[in-house]
Amino acid sequence: MGSDSRIGFITGDTVYGLLDVRTCIGLMRRALTALASGQARQMVRPVLPLAEPNVLGMMPAFDSAGQVAGVKVLTVFPGNYLKNVPSHQGAILVFETETGRLKAIVDAESVTAVRTAATSAAATDALARADASTLAILGAGLQGRQHVHAIRLVRNLTSVTVWDLHSERAAQFAEEVANETGLGVTAVATAAEAAATADIICTVTPSRTPIIDLADVSPGAHINAVGACTADARELGSALVAAGRLFVDWKPAALREAGDLLLAIQDGAISEDHILGELGSVLSGEIPGRTDTQQITIFEALGQATQDLLAADFVANALQHGGSTS
Repeated sequence: MGSDSRIGFITGDTVYGLLDVRTCIGLMRRALTALASGQARQMVRPVLPLAEPNVLGMMPAFDSAGQVAGVKVLTVFPGNYLKNVPSHQGAILVFETETGRLKAIVDAESVTAVRTAATSAAATDALARADASTLAILGAGLQGRQHVHAIRLVRNLTSVTVWDLHSERAAQFAEEVANETGLGVTAVATAAEAAATADIICTVTPSRTPIIDLADVSPGAHINAVGACTADARELGSALVAAGRLFVDWKPAALREAGDLLLAIQDGAISEDHILGELGSVLSGEIPGRTDTQQITIFEALGQATQDLLAADFVANALQHGGSTS
C-alpha cells in the first residue's frame, strides 16, 4: 500500500523501518506503566464475532501525558497461518487531543507484530532470572520469530528450541532464525520437549487446549503466555497457572478475556486473587515481581490498546520528523 497525504496513512514497511524492537521495548514499558498508574485510559475491547472463530475487534485508548488518543480496528483470524496470511490485520487511527485532529492511520499488523514481542521482552526483563539463557518458542509463526529477536535484547541467549503443531514449519523456523541470529536453534517434536529445559518460554499459538502444564516446566522458568486471547482459548494447563506467580498486562481485560486464567478458575485451580498485579506496577516498583530463583513466573499477555497507541504515535511522530512512507 502507498500513502495518503490527507490522513497520513503509514504502511507496514514504514512501521518496520521506523519502529525498531529496542525502541519499542522502552515504549511498552511506558505504556504498561501508564496503564497501571491511570495515566492512560482505555476500554475492554468490544469484539464482534464473525464466522467462528474469527472476530472483529476495536481497541480505543487515551494517553494523557502524550496528549494522544486512538483506536485500533482489526480482524483476528486464528487459522490464517495455514494460508500464510497474518492472523491480525487492521489499522490504528491516531488523534492528537488538543483539537481532536486525526494525525495518522497506521498499519496495525506491523505494529502488533513489533509491540507484542517487545512487551514480552519487557516482561522477561522484569520477571525472568538474570541468568536466564535458554529460550523455548511454542508456535513457529511471525510472533515466534519476533519473540526471538526481542528476547535476545534483554537476556544473553545461548540456545533456542522451537515447536509447532506442523513439524515442517518448526524445521524451517529453526533454519531461518539460526541464520538470522547466529544462535543454535533446534526444532523438537513436542511442546513439552521444547519447554523442559528452557529458562524462558513464549507460547504464541492459537491453541484452544493446553500445550504445556506444570510437569513440562522447570523451576525458575519464566513464561510469556501470548497466543490465547479469548475466554475459551488456553495454552497453559491449570496446574501450571496455579503454580506460577501470575502477572497480567491489564486486569479488567484479563478477567474478561484471558482463557488461561478464566479456565483455571473454572477448573477450581485458582481464584481471581491469583493475579498478583499488572506488569506496569512491577515495572514502576510498586509491587515485587520474582522474589526467588526457583519461582515460575507467568506474564499473561492479551495486548492492550495503550500499547498500540504509543507505538503508532511514535511512528507517526518519527515520520513527521524526517521519515518517508514506502
